[in-house]
Amino acid sequence: MHRETLALREKVSGKEHPGTLDSLQLLAYLLQKQKRYVEASILYRRAYKSYEHTFGPQDSRTISCLNNYTAMQQDVEQQ
Repeated sequence: MHRETLALREKVSGKEHPGTLDSLQLLAYLLQKQKRYVEASILYRRAYKSYEHTFGPQDSRTISCLNNYTAMQQDVEQQ
């Protein structure tokens, strides 16, 4: 369902629209919680690059995405 929502947002609003990026990061988070770390990592990196390009490196959304990605990496390393 979340993949469908993301695909629809990308089609309707564009890949770098704030709502699309939020959906992308949410999907990454859900994959992380399912321990699907490789997929989550790909989506987090994609979201981070888009947030950074769209809003800049100091924007709270960019920083939040990077923090979430980093936290996931730390979880993986501890396992």
